[in-house]
Amino acid sequence: MLDSARIHYSVPARWIHWITALCVLLVIPFGFVMMRLPSGPGQDQLFDLHRSIGFTILCLAVLRVAVRVAYGAPPPAPGLAPWQRILSTAVHHLLYVLIFLMPLLGWGASSAFGAKVSVFGLFTLPDLVAKNEHLSDLLGQAHGLLGFVMTGLVLLHIGGALMHALKGDGVLSRMLPASFRR
Repeated sequence: MLDSARIHYSVPARWIHWITALCVLLVIPFGFVMMRLPSGPGQDQLFDLHRSIGFTILCLAVLRVAVRVAYGAPPPAPGLAPWQRILSTAVHHLLYVLIFLMPLLGWGASSAFGAKVSVFGLFTLPDLVAKNEHLSDLLGQAHGLLGFVMTGLVLLHIGGALMHALKGDGVLSRMLPASFRR
């Protein structure tokens, strides 16, 4: 039998996963709502919050990769059907790509629009690109489209986690904090 360190993700990996999950579960609806609000202070505040959380996700993504390199990851869960392993791997890899790409596209779109990206009012990020309305539109459209892709992947990920929780096969416990495991 494998020891606990070999079948569970490291403690730092679990913390980063759940903090990232919380941020993603906030930033997605904020993104959809802010695009439907009328221009004004309310929309501006939601844009600022969306950008701040997006930058937080980007920082967590960098930290997540560093933790993965330092601590590794457990082997694939035993007992998964081949199609489940393929789907799980694809969803995880696409989520990794998007937690890097989405914040960068948003930051680039904001820069090209001419909007400063203030992170929770603490500091302002440098512009990634010069002001360019056409580029802002392109980056913004890509960011928006990938927001739908991210939403679908998050739903697949949550659905898979719930399926494993209901099956009680131990797959979900690999990422749960120790106090939540049976």
